[in-house]
Amino acid sequence: MSAVLTARELNRALLARQLLLAGTDRGVVPTVEHLIGLQAQAPFPPYYGLWSRVDGFRPGDLATLINDHQVVRIALMRGTIHLVSAGDCLPLRRLMQPAIERTFRTNQSKRLVDVDWDELAAYGRELVEADPMTFAGLGSALAARWPDSPPADLAQGVRALVPLVQVPPRAIWGQSGLARHTSAEAWLGGSAGSLSLADLVTRYLAAFGPATVRDIQAWSGLTGLRSVVEGLRASLAVFRNEAGSELFDLPDAPRPPGDSPAPVRLVAEFDNLVLAHADRSRIVSEEHRGRLYSVNGVFPGTVLVDGFVSGTWRLTSARRTATLTVQLWTPVSDRTAVEAEAEAERMLAFAAPDAAHDIRFAPV
Repeated sequence: MSAVLTARELNRALLARQLLLAGTDRGVVPTVEHLIGLQAQAPFPPYYGLWSRVDGFRPGDLATLINDHQVVRIALMRGTIHLVSAGDCLPLRRLMQPAIERTFRTNQSKRLVDVDWDELAAYGRELVEADPMTFAGLGSALAARWPDSPPADLAQGVRALVPLVQVPPRAIWGQSGLARHTSAEAWLGGSAGSLSLADLVTRYLAAFGPATVRDIQAWSGLTGLRSVVEGLRASLAVFRNEAGSELFDLPDAPRPPGDSPAPVRLVAEFDNLVLAHADRSRIVSEEHRGRLYSVNGVFPGTVLVDGFVSGTWRLTSARRTATLTVQLWTPVSDRTAVEAEAEAERMLAFAAPDAAHDIRFAPV
């Protein structure tokens, strides 16, 4: 009979894999690769995701890597934009391609009248490689060739069929700019490595395990991974959660005791820490889970107290003052309140070093 891991033991394992029990000095690119990317549909959450994990991280550390083509933003897991290393970009995209195309086939492709996919991909690639384009500009250019099809759907077709990366100044700290795209091949140059589904599963477990097959599929957006996991079974450690579901893990991966201390952490918006499992009870209770979803799809920054999501945070700036508002959902001890305030001040020192700082705790 497989050993049972409690919710707290799974929580501490996840925090350890996510580098949130203790920071890391391994550097930005190795951290991004360990995490298999950071979700990045908004430009700046990856900066906060790295700040919460990498000792001494500063915004320029990531901005330089983006400008130097060492990390890129591209549609990958679950069809969402992720920040990944140059080395992981195309290998991950090739694995995610079936899921991305499936979404396109289910949605936009139905409105593309008499459009040959190969021709759309080739012409779209030609356009964005000649000059990086916004989706609005790309759609307009494509509509000149396919006037009976909606421009937005044509652009989304290229997004699905061609690995498009967003180019600077998008996502450069302190700058603004529309999302302009070119192909990953044109942006990165050179040859790309390979990654198997078995490699993907083991890397997922290193960053998010122990996990069920459903967890791996929820994170990736891929289906049919049961056979991949079964092929790895002999090399994996197998456990069960308190509900009896089978959990897979790497034998030597960290699994700290459930009573291991967990510091208060401010976690980035859209962080995969919360989004990477089908069963999220290891990081947020069912009672609190509904508080994280808004009608406009914005997933807020979260506050970890004793390892679990226990509130949200929001950073605003006005008149040279940066205000960090923390909304905790339940009362906390004086000691935890002091720790939360110190973490808030640490974030303000990172995000707005030249502004006056204002920390506010909203009423519970």
